[in-house]
Amino acid sequence: MATLLLGIGFVALFFIMMSVRLIFLKDGQFKGTCASQSPFLNKEGEACGYCGKKPGEACGKNEEPQNEVEKVLSKFN
Repeated sequence: MATLLLGIGFVALFFIMMSVRLIFLKDGQFKGTCASQSPFLNKEGEACGYCGKKPGEACGKNEEPQNEVEKVLSKFN
């Protein structure tokens, strides 16, 4: 039983630590989510395959879909 509780505690701690920025900052968001921000992943300076962002620009997918159908469809665009 102690092992199960310890495992659940580690998983909970993991998610809390991953969301520190979202919890403590107003309008907190993950930064640098585009692969084009990483010089290791994008050595040629190509645009992001998800949002079309070029290195040094803001993400092109900042607008939030209005309903659930648009959220699902946006994943395929």
